[in-house]
Amino acid sequence: MEKRIIPVGPFAANCVVLWQPRMTASTEPIPCWIVDPGADAEDIAAFCREKGLMPALIAFTHGHFDHIGGMTDLLKTYPGLPVHISPADTKIAFSPMNAWGSEYLATERPITLVEDLTEGATLSVGGITAKVLATPGHTPGGVCLQFEADSLLLSGDTLFAGSCGRTDFPGGSMTTLTESLQRLAKLPPATVVVPGHGASTTIGREIETNPYL
Repeated sequence: MEKRIIPVGPFAANCVVLWQPRMTASTEPIPCWIVDPGADAEDIAAFCREKGLMPALIAFTHGHFDHIGGMTDLLKTYPGLPVHISPADTKIAFSPMNAWGSEYLATERPITLVEDLTEGATLSVGGITAKVLATPGHTPGGVCLQFEADSLLLSGDTLFAGSCGRTDFPGGSMTTLTESLQRLAKLPPATVVVPGHGASTTIGREIETNPYL
């Protein structure tokens, strides 16, 4: 599996595009995932065109504006694209309160929303499979996407390199987030972590250096 991390928007949220490269020549677009398209939808679409990718789904690690804000424009380019989220975060994601100035307007609930990112669920499309780990604390419906075959974890705003997500937003809980972080600490140390913001890391490095683990 290949990936491209595209920092988007004023908060440089890590949008991640994932795809499985073809082993034989073909002119057909390669299906890809778009995780946390927080802004800059045209930049994301331009990358997909450059690489010959066709989005198969959008997935959110959680519902905050800086992770979902580019969805509406992406759906104009790719109508009918399923949008996956935890049911525990839909109230946050599509509330008028989930906005930030003129940069992030409130996001309307898409008609293609699929509320299936729940503990133990499996998302499998386009030759890519992820296990859903429920990791609440930053938000009630925060999840991590674990790609076990590739030793990769998309941790959203649950775990950062050297830190963790804030819990002072509505629905946040440091006690709950600590429990989620302790769960992540049990993953294989070699697991590469792409967080919702900032540099990538590994579970092993975070166990050694991150005070929150």
